Amino acid sequence: MSEKKVAIVTGGGTGIGAACVRELAAKGFRVGIHYRSSGAASEALLAEIGDGFLVAADLADIDQVEAMAEQIKQETDRVDVLVNNAGVSIDADMQRMRIEQFDAQRATLRGAWVLTKRLLRQFMLRADSGRIINISSVIGHTGNAGQIPYAMEKAALDALTKSLARELKGRNILINSVAPGFIATRMTAGLPEEVKAEIFGRIPLGRMGRPEEVAEVVGFLATSGSYITGTVIHVNGGMYGG
Repeated sequence: MSEKKVAIVTGGGTGIGAACVRELAAKGFRVGIHYRSSGAASEALLAEIGDGFLVAADLADIDQVEAMAEQIKQETDRVDVLVNNAGVSIDADMQRMRIEQFDAQRATLRGAWVLTKRLLRQFMLRADSGRIINISSVIGHTGNAGQIPYAMEKAALDALTKSLARELKGRNILINSVAPGFIATRMTAGLPEEVKAEIFGRIPLGRMGRPEEVAEVVGFLATSGSYITGTVIHVNGGMYGG
């Protein structure tokens, strides 16, 4: 088996995912950067970190997820850390949202489930070692008008974390969630100023978080925290304590 540990980050080309890639690379991991549409950004990030590889897939397409798992198997003989970061936000209130939009939102969660299952079987269960880190959201705990399927998806990731931790009892494979609050990414950049002001009023630290502040927690869970599993760690500036 290769000596250098390997981490896979889904949605790793931009935002929180890219910050996680940089953090894990700085901690000595060879990082597999997954992307769906941010090919150019992912290629630039790979050139920046130096040691890693790219995998492209639409996580909503199970055939593509299966092909991605096979590609990872061809690229490396180990996966020590999986960061399920990729996500979408299709926003509309319940009366306006179409079933097709609902299904598109939920399909990403299904893809994360399949990828986790495959990488567990191919690598972690054989090694009796590994770390799985799910990036959920404060919205999965507080709810938010106009984001019901998104809130459901993120709450489900935390449920996956807690349930899988019990299934993996005795296997030395740790699984945890990191639930960011409002983080300065492309997803939040388009919020109207009055909405941002209202959000800041609910955050004791009075600002949005930075992707790097989420990545720091991911880096800790990937390398330390050997007695932490089945847990949701909130990174939200104090707006919600869990």
